[in-house]
Amino acid sequence: MATIGFYTLGCKLNYAETDSISRKFTECGFERVAFSDVADYYVVNSCSVTESANKKGRQAIRAAHKRNPQAKIIVVGCYAQLKPQEILQLDGVALVLGVQEKFSITDRVMALEKERLTSHVPEGCVTPIESVESFNSAYSCSERTRSFLKVQDGCNYRCSYCTIPLARGKSRNTTIQELVRQAEEIANRGVKEIVLSGINIGDFGKSTGEKFIDLIRALDAVEGIQRYRISSIEPNLLTSEVIDFVAHSRAFMPHFHIPLQCGCDEVLKLMRRRYTTDFFAKKIAEVHEKIADAFIGMDVMVGSPGEIDEYFQKSYNFIQSLGISFVHVFTYSERENTDALQIKPHIQESVRTERSVRLHSLSEEQLHNFYKKYDGTIRPVLFETKNKEGYQVGFTDNYIKVQAKLPLNAKNKIVPILLSYRNGVMEGILAE
Repeated sequence: MATIGFYTLGCKLNYAETDSISRKFTECGFERVAFSDVADYYVVNSCSVTESANKKGRQAIRAAHKRNPQAKIIVVGCYAQLKPQEILQLDGVALVLGVQEKFSITDRVMALEKERLTSHVPEGCVTPIESVESFNSAYSCSERTRSFLKVQDGCNYRCSYCTIPLARGKSRNTTIQELVRQAEEIANRGVKEIVLSGINIGDFGKSTGEKFIDLIRALDAVEGIQRYRISSIEPNLLTSEVIDFVAHSRAFMPHFHIPLQCGCDEVLKLMRRRYTTDFFAKKIAEVHEKIADAFIGMDVMVGSPGEIDEYFQKSYNFIQSLGISFVHVFTYSERENTDALQIKPHIQESVRTERSVRLHSLSEEQLHNFYKKYDGTIRPVLFETKNKEGYQVGFTDNYIKVQAKLPLNAKNKIVPILLSYRNGVMEGILAE
């Protein structure tokens, strides 16, 4: 029996796709092992959102080859789509598969398996992204408590700094009926929570003429799934209808992740984002008004071309004024074939780093303030794991990470917990 290990970089969508691909290998008789083990095959599901992501992909490939020089390494994902020839030069790489080809990976590896004792010329198979039409379904189920369900792929936006449309193609999806079927399949596996994943999930419906609001209404009715989270949704696609539905739904949690990228209108225009700071602020205020306990996270990029000191300070002040819960900070990275390369001035690496540090500190302060509000309250917690200290760890409905020592094994159970916030850690005990 051949063994195979997997390594995933990047977004939740990549993790869903890796898990679906690994299940296909198991069905074909392969034994899945840890990526750190010696294996016959390694699959690296790559990311290319930054140059650092490319570098991590190359490091993973080199580590696998060093572990077993006879192993065949297959690389898929965004880096594979964008830079196949670069990857094919690395030792140990047998296959590089693009967006359209990666879901036929088992057939291609079975062919490699027949050739295992003979020489094989490294092969790249990457369909030009403008020709990619298919949507391949995927969901993860390696964690019994939570599953990432792919509901959409690709993006029709053309933000000036971003290569995702070049790596993932245009926005596309399967039907609501099919996604409900997959959610039912996930529920039958005993999973309690589903995270809706995609590249631009609020744009759901481009392939089928359906709407995102109709998708979440249909999923809310699936028996067995007790929690849904929307992984990330563009502010211009987070409609009042969606907010109202989440506020009153059975299973959609009070939790939003809304990309901002910059809190300065001049930079948002350079980025070709589809909203202003005034629009964004009103959207956050609407969520606060309708869902008082909502956890609101956001993405912010620092150091993008054109972000002079004045514009960064405007952005910092704007973010500070919003009263959100968490900031996921990205540092701008130059990407080939993006219009941002033509925008001046470019920001020095040292300045980018300093701005990242400032925003990380602001994020920690905002998360602390959010957690502090819930000290002494009771919230439902879905427990997922146990840490080294013997605490059971999970998340509240509004995405507060909690650790608790409980008299029962609470994994994959939703339990009412009395919260106690001390020294930056939210602990809890079983509520009476």
